[in-house]
Amino acid sequence: MSLALFGGSPVRDTPFTTWPVFGSDEEARVLAALRSGRWGRLDGSEVAQFEENFARMHGCRHGIAVANGTVSLRLALLAAGLEAESEVIIPPYTFFSTASAVVEANMVPVFADVELETYNLDPKAFETAITPRTRAVIPVHFAGQVADMDAINAIAKQHNLLVIEDAAHAHGATYRDQPAGSLGDIGSFSFQSSKNLTSGEGGILTTNDDALAAACRSMHNCGRVPEGVWYEHHVISGNYRLGELQGALLNAQLERLEGQTATRDANGRYLAEKLAHLPGIHPQQRPEACTRNSFHLFMLRLDAEAFGAAREAVIAALCAEGIPCVAGYGFSLNEQPMFQHKAFGPYLPGVKDRLTFPPCPHSDRLCREQSVWLEQSIFLGPRDDMDDIARAFAKVYEAREKLAEWRGE
Repeated sequence: MSLALFGGSPVRDTPFTTWPVFGSDEEARVLAALRSGRWGRLDGSEVAQFEENFARMHGCRHGIAVANGTVSLRLALLAAGLEAESEVIIPPYTFFSTASAVVEANMVPVFADVELETYNLDPKAFETAITPRTRAVIPVHFAGQVADMDAINAIAKQHNLLVIEDAAHAHGATYRDQPAGSLGDIGSFSFQSSKNLTSGEGGILTTNDDALAAACRSMHNCGRVPEGVWYEHHVISGNYRLGELQGALLNAQLERLEGQTATRDANGRYLAEKLAHLPGIHPQQRPEACTRNSFHLFMLRLDAEAFGAAREAVIAALCAEGIPCVAGYGFSLNEQPMFQHKAFGPYLPGVKDRLTFPPCPHSDRLCREQSVWLEQSIFLGPRDDMDDIARAFAKVYEAREKLAEWRGE
């Protein structure tokens, strides 16, 4: 059967589930908030209700909703009271914000490589990267699979390090049946438009630490404290509050999250099993401790030599077959221009000259050669959709010899 890339018929000519998913519940809730005239966080009840419900769902006493998932990471670092130029260990295979938030908190990002099989922070690399200046670690639950928190927490406890979970991909994910966001000292989630729970923009911090929660709540509200008067500001801070219209939207979306997460997890497991037999195809390895993957992305490694065709050609062929997929990050965070040129603006003036960002070979390999991403909304459909994806991969593999000659024309 000829590949669609070469003029054949595609495996699939109908679209997958679109994102975001919404309906009358979202419309009614947002309209009610609109008509109330109480659009600010301090005027209405929508955000407060969402904070309580989201925190409870994620196993925490406290939730502090903020403007986005970058602000939440920075506030977590600042609320912990870490000194300027403290070192914070992060993985290099993640979105820019995990690192930029560290710099904006006037702290030093130190990159520790990821595990090739899971895409998550390698605990051994984390431990090796610790120095006397290290004060925190930010494990990223990449693609919705929780990092090895048993090992990471044990190392952090030994060295008295703050653990901030970057759970931007991990709404509803669990590790040994415990929710993401409750596994470290504090968790950070994003509600940006592509995320599994979205209000277009937004974020939240989750924690069981009363002192951290109080500090975060003050900092997201211009440094105010409960016992103070309105124009009384105790710490350097700003207005990072989430608005009521977004809170209303999130309350409606939260009603869908449990069912959507179960569907994504079941479909992701099924597809991984269907693809694992193909030579050179390695779906994200799922440790036993990962009791639920939220599959913000379905991740796989493509070994071009074993498969018989280069990643770029395989992605082009899959897209032509009606299976949307991308290569993801083009290079690791430590190779981003900001870090290579130390373009930190006013931040870290005392350490710029001595900062180095050594290579992270596993992350580099994923970025340059092997990583393939399928987005989360694809996994909200029926199992037949997964069968279509598996058939497309098998079709591309069968045509690998001809595909190996493709040069992008």
